[in-house]
Amino acid sequence: MKSWVVLSLSVVFALSAYAQQNADTLQKAGREYMLNGDWGNAIMVFNRALKQRPNDISLRNDIAYTYFLQRDFEKALETIKPVIAGKDADVKSFQIAGTIYRAIEDIKEAGKVYIKGLKQFPKSGVLHSEYGELLWHKKDYAAIKQWEKGIEADPNYPGNYYHASRFYYFTTDKIWSLIYGEIFINLESYTIRTAEIKNILYDGYKKLFSGSDLMESYKSKKQSGFEKAFLASMNSQAHLAATGIKPETLFAIREGFIKHWFATRAATFPFRLFDYLKQLLESGMFEAYNQWIFGSAVHAADYQTWISHNKAAYDTFHQFQRGRVFKLPEGQYYQTR
Repeated sequence: MKSWVVLSLSVVFALSAYAQQNADTLQKAGREYMLNGDWGNAIMVFNRALKQRPNDISLRNDIAYTYFLQRDFEKALETIKPVIAGKDADVKSFQIAGTIYRAIEDIKEAGKVYIKGLKQFPKSGVLHSEYGELLWHKKDYAAIKQWEKGIEADPNYPGNYYHASRFYYFTTDKIWSLIYGEIFINLESYTIRTAEIKNILYDGYKKLFSGSDLMESYKSKKQSGFEKAFLASMNSQAHLAATGIKPETLFAIREGFIKHWFATRAATFPFRLFDYLKQLLESGMFEAYNQWIFGSAVHAADYQTWISHNKAAYDTFHQFQRGRVFKLPEGQYYQTR
């Protein structure tokens, strides 16, 4: 009798394990259909997986997002609303719900979704980023507060740096657009947005050095100790900008900046971005890195010429960049706005 019970339990556990594995396989297949634009098959397969795991939030998210991609917004909302109303919704649930409401231009409900999501997940970089986008769409400049909160709470999510860099570029600020922009391109190195921010960085340095004395020309009412330190180290290289800003000029300016920063400021303001620049400088990859940013942004043909004349340096940096993960620690947030 005991052996029969043990055998029966073994069969039950085996079947249960098979069902679980089968649901995982179905979800994976559904996501492949979704990525390939086959919405009908994706939804069919997701629903079969949902029968096995009816309380699985990730499956309900997948179904809602597939309906969104199919532009069936009614069914998308019908699927996601019970999820965000429940206690098991995750960050992606709120992100999908906000995206659907924005697609149908129900800005009020989208705002409610992000506010609720951020109460539940206050450290979510993506929710801060997308709520900021929503506010920006409404021409509400409080958007920057959301992006700043996202940077502070989730320093390795790139979206907030992208939006903040663009925001500050179109203001009188000459510091944070540069800092946030360079962090962004190291977190998200090969996208259309990366190319956009590279151009902002190049023009941003022209703005920074538009006056002969950076300390005098930068009139921020809320100038922090970090900002003053940044300006002082950049100001020590201002003479190099006298004949204009070019990729080669920026290489010299930024090399001098790093040396000055680590001789005078690094102990007071530890900062991962500047640590990384120092690492590149000491390993002989700093010129290639600067060419990747500014050479490619200014003139693609000249950049290709530089690559052809410096192939070994380019290959070394390119291989290094592809193989490393740029990560920022928490607690290195120096913005005071």
